[in-house]
This record gives sequence, C-alpha cells and structure tokens, in this order.
Amino acid sequence: MAVPLLDLKRQYKELKPEMDRAVLDVLAHCGFVLGPEVKRLEAELAKLSGVKHGVGVASGTDALLIALRAVGVEPGDEVITTPFSFFATAGVISRLGARPVFVDIEADSYNIDPDLIEAAITSKTKAIIPVHLFGQVADMDPILAIAKKHQVAVIEDAAQAIGAQYKGKPAGSFGDLGCFSFYPSKNLGAGGDGGMIVTNNDKYAEACRSLRCHGENPKYFHHTVGYNSRLDTLQAAMLLVKLPHLESWSKARVEHARIYDEAFRGVSNLKTPVVMPFSSFHIYNQYTLASPKRSKIEAGLKEAGIGHCIYYPLPFHRQACFASLGYRDSDFPKANRAADEVISIPVSPEMTREEQQEVIDTIKRILA
Repeated sequence: MAVPLLDLKRQYKELKPEMDRAVLDVLAHCGFVLGPEVKRLEAELAKLSGVKHGVGVASGTDALLIALRAVGVEPGDEVITTPFSFFATAGVISRLGARPVFVDIEADSYNIDPDLIEAAITSKTKAIIPVHLFGQVADMDPILAIAKKHQVAVIEDAAQAIGAQYKGKPAGSFGDLGCFSFYPSKNLGAGGDGGMIVTNNDKYAEACRSLRCHGENPKYFHHTVGYNSRLDTLQAAMLLVKLPHLESWSKARVEHARIYDEAFRGVSNLKTPVVMPFSSFHIYNQYTLASPKRSKIEAGLKEAGIGHCIYYPLPFHRQACFASLGYRDSDFPKANRAADEVISIPVSPEMTREEQQEVIDTIKRILA
C-alpha cells in the first residue's frame, strides 16, 4: 500500500463546500488586499496565541524578516539562532546584513540548547531566534531570562508550531514577537504562501504593519523602506475555514504519534521523538525518527511507496553560503548527528489506521 507523506486533496474534500464558498465570497466583495477576512484572521490568531496583535504577511519567511526589522536589526548586528532549521531562519538574518550566530541544539528536542546561548552573546547581539522545530516549543524560560539579562529581543520562529504549548502557554506568546507560516504543508496551511506575526507590543505591531506595506504610515508617506508583503485575502478566507479544525487535527497527529511510539518501542537503531518535560502540547508538524541506518530506511520507504522527507540534511554551518562565517564542523556535533540521522514519516490527520500500520510494518521489516 502506497502511503503519501501528506495528501492535501483529502483535507480539501472534507471542507470543499465551506472552502469554495469562502473563496467565492472574496471574489464577490473584491477586497483582495487586506480585506475583512485578513483582519478577522489576525484577530483569531492573536487570540489563539494569547497576545494583542496579529499582522498578516506574505509568508513565514517575511514574518521573520519583518520581525527582525521591527526590533531594529541592522547591518553589522548579530542574531543568535539554531543551525538546524529551515533555511529561512538564518537567511533572513543575512538578508538584513546582520550575522547569524549559530548555537548547537539539544539532542532530544532538536531545538536550540539554552545552556549554550549566553556564551555566544556579544556587544553586537541584537536578537535571539529560537525555533520550535517539528511542532515542539523550545525551552523558553531560560532563553527569556538570558535575553532579559542582556537586553536583547526574542523572536519565536513558530512556523511549525501553531497551537503548540509550553508549560500551558501557546507558542508565539513568549518572545517580543512570534512568527507563523501558512505554507500548505503546515498544520494550518493556506492555498499558497502566507504568514503571521503576533505580538503584545503595540510599537512592534505598528512597525510590522508599516513594513509590510512599503514602510508607509500613513498611506503614501514613508519614513522607512519596507516591503510588499501582505497576506492575501483569499488565503485568509481559506485559513478561516480551516482554523476551527486545527485543534482536532493536532489531536489526531498526537494520536498517530502515540501509536508510532508504542509500535516502535524496543526497535533497535530507531529513536522516536522525545516530548520534553516542559512541553504541554507537541503538535507533530512532523513525526521525526532518527537512526544510524537512515539510508537503509529511506531506500526501503522509497521502494515501498511510502512518503517521507529529511528535515534537514545540511545544517546551516555546512551550507556553502555561510562558509564565510568561519565555523568548524566540530562546533555543532548534535546538529551534525541530527542532520545525518533524522527522517520524517506520515503523521497527517487524514492518514488512515491501515496506512499507518503499513508504515509501521514497513519500517520494522526494513530494520529486521
């Protein structure tokens, strides 16, 4: 039985009448740019995140870029982050002429190791970007304490963690700003690119709203150069249809993860995801295994027609574009090991029990 990593057609089929109606409503009122659905989604995401403001932007990447601009990151500044994430996390730092400063990860969570952050802070450090990788919030309390001590901003890269919780509080509510992505493969995915910045800070919210519209405030008056980065009304309309289902979808992922955990317990050469003690709700944007026999697993899954993906095969310090930063490969042993061993398997809420059993049986057979 072939099993897709993700099948968005199934999700659309379940929601087709509502989705079609939402799109047609936008086509009827023609408020295509920052229309009423955008404002509603901003309010709903702010509420979900437990903060005052939501600012819709064109992508999760732009959410990070604009958030960095809002806290004043400029050329020559330094921003501390993980070497193990989607490229946008580090790419936006370089785009602003700032220097990405990488800190190794925790072996179990794959998130940035708070114990290593303070040693990386210099007089040039302007911000820290912890990434809530795979749907689990990073250990925020020590990160926030370090940031407060050194008076640097914290921007949460919560692109993979919408609805996740840390000690009972939602992702996006801890830092100065939180950034979400609505890329179609996310737990809350749009029909294309889209992103959201959330914050409790009035000044940062105003700056983000200005920066997404070429830096204007008021209209046609520009005190800074910004971007054309607004969340499309059509995307917001589709996301509003999906949003009420997010919690049940996340719980379905958690249940799939539980079944995998039980099935793979005791299987040699296979590490299942570790839910950290401080993690109240891991939403499993990915269910990520780790194995020294990854190449064998990957080949077997491919032969069996089972969807899988490696997030991420090359950490930032190994990327050619960051060679000039001068890092040694030995500086990041845990990120290196993760990049060499991780592989993610199907966990979407639409996956059937029969499909999941096929995935389990196939992996056990490969490793037998």
